[in-house]
Amino acid sequence: MAAASLTSISLHSSASSAMGLASKQCQHNNHTCCWLTERSVRSSSTRQRLSSRGLKIRSAATKQVKSPAEEEWKTKREVLLQNKVRSVDVKEALRLQKENKFVILDVRPEAEFKEAHPPGAINVQIYRLIKEWTAWDIARRAAFAFFGIFAGTEENPEFIQSVESQLDKKAKIIVACAAGGTMRPTQNLPEGQQSRSLIAAYLLVLNGYTNVFHLEGGLYAWFKEGLPTVEEEEEE
Repeated sequence: MAAASLTSISLHSSASSAMGLASKQCQHNNHTCCWLTERSVRSSSTRQRLSSRGLKIRSAATKQVKSPAEEEWKTKREVLLQNKVRSVDVKEALRLQKENKFVILDVRPEAEFKEAHPPGAINVQIYRLIKEWTAWDIARRAAFAFFGIFAGTEENPEFIQSVESQLDKKAKIIVACAAGGTMRPTQNLPEGQQSRSLIAAYLLVLNGYTNVFHLEGGLYAWFKEGLPTVEEEEEE
């Protein structure tokens, strides 16, 4: 659940005794500053009462609600297992691609995709570079880095839309990223390890895709096994 919004209230010191509200006070510009939860000033009648007491609402900032991609890995894993998302190794993925018309959905950044990718793979990056440097953007960089998700990037808001423009809901999809991650429990990782491809698979099943597989070992394993690879020449 998103943290409660905080609203900054400026009031004259003489009015502070009449507040009758739980608050944290500090001194600012010769006024007492009082932080209240937004619910305490949400209604128009409450705002009018505060105004009549000499209170002035200065600003309000609300922390953004988590997107599905930012949900806890434990929750994502449960949804993936419930929707019977299978993990396959690279050789099995190649066989499925050749014999069963599976499409490899490469969710790495476009630059990595162009360097090398499986033949016939489709590229839709799940994360893109964060271009802004506001306090909120810096916090998001740190949060993604903490979870091992490509430092300096943010969720691509057009991910599902881009996939839908190329693959219908019944398409047979193998989602791939660089490292792959795993849903298999280990002694050190009892719930496995999330990755960009597993996050992408989670978003796909949430949006109605019914034939979603996951590339275990990622494209690192694909290249290491010497499986067919395409390299795109850089545009001059």
